Amino acid sequence: MKKMETGSREWEDLIISGAKLFDIKIGSEEAGLFSIHVRELLKWNLKTNLTAITDPFEVAVKHFIDSLAPARTIPPGSSMLDIGSGGGFPGIPLKVVLPSLSVTLVDSSRKKISFLKHVIRTMGLDGIDAFQARAEELPEKTERFDIVICRAFSSLDKFIESALPVLSENGIMSALKGRLSNNDI
Repeated sequence: MKKMETGSREWEDLIISGAKLFDIKIGSEEAGLFSIHVRELLKWNLKTNLTAITDPFEVAVKHFIDSLAPARTIPPGSSMLDIGSGGGFPGIPLKVVLPSLSVTLVDSSRKKISFLKHVIRTMGLDGIDAFQARAEELPEKTERFDIVICRAFSSLDKFIESALPVLSENGIMSALKGRLSNNDI
């Protein structure tokens, strides 16, 4: 049996069907944008540590589909801060499926921010920006956001401590975590 290739039609179909699990309808245009993202992610990953996940199925599920989980809870036209964006997850996939979402990606790594700026340009996305900062520097560098989100970012305590100062009144904090550690509970 031939192995699925990242960015192939089969890979895009997996993303489309995975999005349906969250009641999100995406078409070939959005799937094509995800293919551009993954192509650039894996190319840059050869020189910059962006992800340990490189298997096509795992990349589709753990990076792209998982990033879509909160999409239905995000009101149209919201502003969102993605702390510790790394390879652009969940911020870029959420921007693709929610075009009216204003997204700010933040990471402490200059190399990761270079990648994010490159992939945003390559994908032709508007209303999304990336800048380098440490989480504790955010209050003096940014405005307040309707949503502050992270994925696989440090401890839950550190995320809350970083998110609260930049969260708007009645804002939403969303921490996408695999398993909670005893320290997070």
